Amino acid sequence: MPTPTTAHPPVRRLGRYELRQLLGQGGQSAVWKAFDPRLDREVALKLHRAQASDGQTLTQWLHEARAVARLTHPHIVPLFEADVHDRHPYLVFELVEGPTLSQRLREHGAMPAAEAVRLMLGVLEGLEHAHRAGVIHRDLKPSNILVDRDGRARVMDFGIAVNQGQGTVQDALVGTPGYMAPELAQGLPATVQTDVFAAGLVFYEMLVGVPAVRESDPYRALHRLTHEDVALPAQLPHPVDDALRAIVHRATARETSVRYASAGELAAALQAWLTPKDTGGQVAGHATLEFLMRRMRHKSDFPALTDAVARIQRLAASEHESLHGLSNEILKDVALTNKLLRLVNSAHYRSAGGGSISTVTRAVALVGFAGIRNLALSLVMLEHMQDKAHAASLKEEYLRSLMAGNVARELALSGREAEEAFIAAMFHNLGRTLVQFYFPEEVEQIHRLMHAGRGSGLDESAAAVQVLGLSFEELGLGVARHWGLPQALQASMRKLAADAPVKKPSVPTERLRLLACAANELADAVLYLERAHHVEALKAVAARYGAALELAERDVLEAVQRSRERMAEMVPALDIQVAAGSRSQRLLDTRGPAQGLQRSDGLGEHDLDTVVQTQAGELQDVAEPAHDLAAQGLAAGIQDVSNALVENCKLNEVLHMILETMYRSLGFGHVLLCLRDARSGMMIGRYGLGRDAEQLAARFRIDLSPTATDLFALVCKKGVDTLISDARVPNLAERLPEWYRRQVDAPTFLLLPLMLRQAPLGLIYADKARSGSISIDERELSLLRTLRNQAVMAFKQVAH
Repeated sequence: MPTPTTAHPPVRRLGRYELRQLLGQGGQSAVWKAFDPRLDREVALKLHRAQASDGQTLTQWLHEARAVARLTHPHIVPLFEADVHDRHPYLVFELVEGPTLSQRLREHGAMPAAEAVRLMLGVLEGLEHAHRAGVIHRDLKPSNILVDRDGRARVMDFGIAVNQGQGTVQDALVGTPGYMAPELAQGLPATVQTDVFAAGLVFYEMLVGVPAVRESDPYRALHRLTHEDVALPAQLPHPVDDALRAIVHRATARETSVRYASAGELAAALQAWLTPKDTGGQVAGHATLEFLMRRMRHKSDFPALTDAVARIQRLAASEHESLHGLSNEILKDVALTNKLLRLVNSAHYRSAGGGSISTVTRAVALVGFAGIRNLALSLVMLEHMQDKAHAASLKEEYLRSLMAGNVARELALSGREAEEAFIAAMFHNLGRTLVQFYFPEEVEQIHRLMHAGRGSGLDESAAAVQVLGLSFEELGLGVARHWGLPQALQASMRKLAADAPVKKPSVPTERLRLLACAANELADAVLYLERAHHVEALKAVAARYGAALELAERDVLEAVQRSRERMAEMVPALDIQVAAGSRSQRLLDTRGPAQGLQRSDGLGEHDLDTVVQTQAGELQDVAEPAHDLAAQGLAAGIQDVSNALVENCKLNEVLHMILETMYRSLGFGHVLLCLRDARSGMMIGRYGLGRDAEQLAARFRIDLSPTATDLFALVCKKGVDTLISDARVPNLAERLPEWYRRQVDAPTFLLLPLMLRQAPLGLIYADKARSGSISIDERELSLLRTLRNQAVMAFKQVAH
């Protein structure tokens, strides 16, 4: 009998390549371990599933592949060949033994910071090489990064890359939604910053262990990256200091003006973090700064303060952000909102607004974007830096900084310079303020060194260096850099040497620095010296800076006096209690520094504090029935809107005031505005307030066609105000549209339709998270309807 033979499966081939093992596959392609008999080597072969639709597409694809094939770099997986088999494009790469970064993260979780930085530096080196050759990756993600046996990152799959010199087809949105830069979703062309954004998201994933955006729906993923800032969680598997957090946040900034300009710039920042250089004689070594920042982060809410400052600063730095964005940011913090509104209702601001101001939107419109931004930044410092054990010293330092800001504003020549000078002077002594809050024991040591003995004490800078390892100024500058504060603001934080001549500034940034220095010296004189010595000290500062800033002595003295008057208004509005006889009280003394005039009401210096405390007490919330407080808030908002309508404010400002009034007065979880789309005829969500409101608004698409009979359609078409106490009741749930049940599903909500000429114009939607929690009495309902009618009136006003 013949010997039986063993049957071997047929060898799968693609051209000359033997396909030996499937390494991985996705929706569009499969990657095989293949063998090239011609060159006797194993390779990785990527075969696209879809056939090329036409010859032009194939030509374009081959053109891009040739651009990638020219890339030769240790951190790029080389492309050997690109061809087509039976109209299926395929690519042949070097076979790299090792997992993808995504496999590594799935198996081992998040990486320690230093390890992640070292791996990312390799990725960025590869990207920078490609960018210099005119090639943008456009689909950078962990699955397109291999980690070879030596632990080296190798970037692969430039198969959809763009050749910058030749251009390519831009009609289709190309890439993976969870790693796409916002500008791509807006239809803008890819640039090197597109890859920087994706690299930032990959780095985030290396530190956290999971992607920043985990949405199965690609449109929701794109929407989140377009409308939400990427922020590292406070708690991570491995420690990540604030310096590295700042790098991640800047790399993933939605605004390209804030984001790193190139892969090389991001790599330089990471390299500086990994291997800090000697400062070459400067006291503030990088390691010392990082050590102090780590202590701050673990000691109190420094990360929360950092995030708050960074968010407000991003709004200020972006050319595209609006009044709506700034007011939304402020409204996220209830305490900050209340303090800011009390402040803008003090006499100084109220006179500019022509009456009481009850909404942040109105405050921004009247006081100005820069003014409210600066007030918010200063209030964020106050809100996050509260410590009962050191309340007196912290309060004093905050009020001293606030006084300096007001003095700088008064010394400035123009409105724009005034706002820049205010915030520059407020942050001039940032390092001192931070140390006062985070390191109170070290502050005591510094003070002891400064007053060690008559004539033998150190100055503040030398004492700080001896105790902390760096000066207050260098600490403040280091934190300012990590917060991403503007360079002009950082420059204004540098002090002048006590014996240095003050020269007339040749550029605006130097003038800003002089204003900040002069204002802080004036504030110091008022706070730290007995009142009898104020005039002499103020005149000395005026003599030093007067010529350079083109200010007469009288100008300086009057600026200090006006600042004291403003401080006397601001302090009670901020609900800050100033103790009788304290040094802080000197900042509020409105009698005048030179003449010692009696107040018109006959009160003396110590009596003034009683007035301040009484006024502050009157501003504190009084326990009133919830409905009374809600009605008061609604009524105040109606007055705000009425004033805005008379002044012909922009439509969006009026609408936002209406939403904000409802949101704050009745404590809704979300308040959204939907408007009828002229093209589709549907009622579409536009914007709103509340957690993830922009995302939520995007899900509202109400069918207004004659056949639509769901609850939302009927409410809009009939113009019926509707309150749903429990949307989970079966017979009611059946009437809700499918999109609402699947994507919103709030248990209780209010619908206020906007009708114009008996036709649906818009809809105001408000909800809460607990069934039956919306309780509206007749008075509140009447006020809500007035607000709704004001919205309709605003549209009519625009139409005419």
